[in-house]
Amino acid sequence: MGFLGVRDLSLIKTPPKDRLPVKTYITHYSMQVIKKAIETELARNGQAFFVHNRVQSIHGIYEELREALPNVRIGLGHGQMNESDLEKVMIKFFNKEIDVLLSTTIIESGVDVASANTIIINNAQNFGLSQLYQLRGRVGRSENRAYCYLLVPQNRDLEKEQKEKLKVLQDNTALGSGIQIAHHDLELRGAGNLLGEAQSGHAEEMGYDLYIELLEEAISEAKGEETIKKSQEPEISIPLPALIPNKYIQDIKSRLFYYRKISNIIDESELDAIEAELQDQFGKLPEEIYGLFFLTSIKNSLREMGVKELKSGPFRYNYLMKITLALIQLLNL
Repeated sequence: MGFLGVRDLSLIKTPPKDRLPVKTYITHYSMQVIKKAIETELARNGQAFFVHNRVQSIHGIYEELREALPNVRIGLGHGQMNESDLEKVMIKFFNKEIDVLLSTTIIESGVDVASANTIIINNAQNFGLSQLYQLRGRVGRSENRAYCYLLVPQNRDLEKEQKEKLKVLQDNTALGSGIQIAHHDLELRGAGNLLGEAQSGHAEEMGYDLYIELLEEAISEAKGEETIKKSQEPEISIPLPALIPNKYIQDIKSRLFYYRKISNIIDESELDAIEAELQDQFGKLPEEIYGLFFLTSIKNSLREMGVKELKSGPFRYNYLMKITLALIQLLNL
C-alpha cells in the first residue's frame, strides 16, 4: 500500500537519547573468541546472550561453555523445555542471577534486558537477514556500547548469498538502518507479485530499485500525472568506454548496485566517495570506470544547463575529456 501511494510510509530515524549503534563482527567459531567476548562483557558488570538454534546439540554447547568458563553462571532456555522451568531461567536472567543465557531464537522478540549488551549468534549463516536484525536488537538497549558476534563454521566456504547477508548486517549498524536492511533482504530473497499470491515475481527478475521506478511511473500515469524525469535526461553519444567490466566486479548484483549508485549521483563529492569504496573493495579502478564517472559528471552538468543532446566523433580519450570540459565551460559562460 505504501508503494502504491495509498498509505504514507513513516521512517523513525531518530534513536532514543544516548543510544549507541551495535558493533557487529563476523568471525569463525572459536571458543577463544567466545570466552574473550563474554569475559569482557562480565568485566563491565554486564550480561550476554548466546544463541544456538538447534535443540539437539544445544546441551553440547552448554557443556563447552561451562568447561571454558567455570566461574560464569550459565542458564539454558529453549522452546521444548517445560514452561515453568523456562520461566524460571528467564526470571533469573532478568534478575542478573545468570551471567550468560544460552538459548534458541525464543529471545528474538519481547526480551528487554538493559544490562545484556553482548550477543553471540552461532551458525549465523543459517539465519534470515531480518531474523539476525531482530536478534541483534536484543542488545544495545541502554546507553552502553553493545557488541554482536556472528559466528560461522571453521573450514567451510559459505554460499554467496550467505556472505552477502552477513556483510549487509555488518555494514548497516547505524541506528535507524532497519529500512536499508529490509531493502537488501528484498533484493536477496526476491519479492512476490504485487497483485496475486505468488511468492516470486517480476521484482526478483529486475531488481528492487528498477521495479519501484517502473511502478511509480505506472502509478503516475494512472493518476494522469506527467512523468518528465526521462525527458529531462540529456542524451550523450561519445565514443568512450564507460562501464564496469565483468572482470572487475564479477557478481552481477554488485555491478547493478554500483551502476544504480553512480547513475543517482548529483554531487561531485559522491563520485570521490564511490571511487574510494570501489578501490577499497575491488582494487585499482580500470579506465572504463573512470569513463563512466566522466560521463556521469558531464550528464549532470548538461542537465543543469538544459542541454538535451551532446554528440562527438572519435577522439583519443584524454583529448576528448579536455574538449568536452571546455565545451561545458563555454556553455556556462
